[in-house]
Amino acid sequence: MQTNDHKIRNYSEVLDREYGPRGSKERAAFEDEAYAFYSGAIIQEARKKAQMTQSELAERIGADKSYISRIEKGITIPSVSTFFRLANAMGLCVCLEPLV
Repeated sequence: MQTNDHKIRNYSEVLDREYGPRGSKERAAFEDEAYAFYSGAIIQEARKKAQMTQSELAERIGADKSYISRIEKGITIPSVSTFFRLANAMGLCVCLEPLV
């Protein structure tokens, strides 16, 4: 069993070793899964801050509660248009200004 020895590492090297170098099929699959999880967490947090249930959010965008659940669990990645509909339904604006 591998344990954490608490040494600081270059995280890119860890990802290269675990999932292959950037651009590889395995690394792309890992990154897609990570982005799906992260996107779902962002949507879930925004929904909770808006004090909405999954059912309420689903109704506002014309979807099923199970669809919102799959998004929040990182199982389903919403299309760009659905992402904007979700943001709008929660009263959010997507900022398109460059990060500083």
